[in-house]
Amino acid sequence: MGPRTTRGRLVSNENDENAATSRVTRAKAAALNVDELALPAKAMQSKRATTTTQGTARTRAALGDVSNVTKVEVHDGKKVAGKAGLVSKAAQPSGVQKATTRAATGRTALSSKQVNQKVETKRSGPGAIPAQKRKVSQPPANSITVKEEAPAESEPVRKKVPAPEPVKAKPAKKEPEPEVPEAKPFVRPDPREEVARNLPPGVHNLENDDFEDPLMVAEYANEIFDYMLDLETRSMPNPDYMSHQDDLEWKTRGILVDWLIEVHTRFHLVPETLFLAVNIVDRFLSEKVVPLDRLQLVGITAMFIASKYEEVMSPHVTNFRHVTDDGFSESEILSAERYILQTLKYDLSYPNPMNFLRRISKADNYDVNSRTVGKYLMEISLLDHRLMQFRPSHIAAAAMALSRIILDRGEWDETLAHYSGYTDEEVEPVVHLMLDYLSRPIIHEAFFKKYASKRFLKTSIFTRNWTAENGYLFGITATDVSIDQLE
Repeated sequence: MGPRTTRGRLVSNENDENAATSRVTRAKAAALNVDELALPAKAMQSKRATTTTQGTARTRAALGDVSNVTKVEVHDGKKVAGKAGLVSKAAQPSGVQKATTRAATGRTALSSKQVNQKVETKRSGPGAIPAQKRKVSQPPANSITVKEEAPAESEPVRKKVPAPEPVKAKPAKKEPEPEVPEAKPFVRPDPREEVARNLPPGVHNLENDDFEDPLMVAEYANEIFDYMLDLETRSMPNPDYMSHQDDLEWKTRGILVDWLIEVHTRFHLVPETLFLAVNIVDRFLSEKVVPLDRLQLVGITAMFIASKYEEVMSPHVTNFRHVTDDGFSESEILSAERYILQTLKYDLSYPNPMNFLRRISKADNYDVNSRTVGKYLMEISLLDHRLMQFRPSHIAAAAMALSRIILDRGEWDETLAHYSGYTDEEVEPVVHLMLDYLSRPIIHEAFFKKYASKRFLKTSIFTRNWTAENGYLFGITATDVSIDQLE
């Protein structure tokens, strides 16, 4: 297949009014060595298309001709190859003659002899090298044909500037790194050593055997009891609240507490429930004035609240109603429960003296006899209103101290003083009041009968006998005046 022909393009038309005359300027004439005065005027041409482009299109020469179309002259008698191309707006003639990449050549009156000359076509291709400058044929003296060349819009060849070589940094002198001591693994201090470090001299460490049992939380034992000691002051009732009660006396309070001990024994409740119930009664009476006919309702409701707080399985409210001989209905007990809790602001935190007694009993090697006697002496504080002014921890320490005296277990040593928090001199006033109660006539029958049983080693019987024999050593003499008669 032959090379693809390019479309012909109408270059000049003699009837075009807007066509510009092809005149030669001084600069062009000087460049062509032609005298501008010898140039003839343009002759009239025939009304037809005179030039066509023929041949294959050539590629753009490097830095030379920027056109991709070959500019050639065709013979007058040959047909136009291809269709006539449309003239774009940029190619339309205007007032200023622009040099185009296609040279419009036509036959003039002075150049008729050159019509039959062969047109040398230039092929384009990968191997074709375009000429940098076209040769201009010299016309005869009587006719001069001027061919305008399009100025080559070329750019200077840019030389490739070699990339600067990266400057190699000189290796810095390595300074000797400081020796970092190896991190030692964290070793938790032995809680045994920490507890033993805080003990005063002469005090045995009671927590050694409990560190193996996680339920005993031996490492937090000191913090727990410190918190309970701080809680004592906030949960103590007013020891003189009976002064603003109109219908109540200390005797009626003693009767109520003795009856609560009987109810507590019948339901087989834990000792903590009894102590909490009496504390609720005293705290409520410190805030409210209660008539005599409602005192039993306050007591049974306090026991109902304490049992739900301390017991695993608390008795039903119906059982408490039966205990009162149906003196109060279930709705009255429940209504009294709400009223008491609102008065106490739902704060039932109470450092029970049984917790302190167990702590001291541990320092006493868990002697069952001394612990049982201590529980009996500690419950005296529930009945004797004179002991209401002392803290629960103080009462527990005095009860254990008097129990050891009665059973002849030795003196109050440094270990007992450390774990109880009270010295021998500090517990002496409480011990004196307990011995005074034992030296007086029995007025609380339920309390005496409870500890007169074999279950409690008949503690109430032999403690009274011992007090009658040895009370004088403490300045206690037998008297017929009961606790109820004391103001």
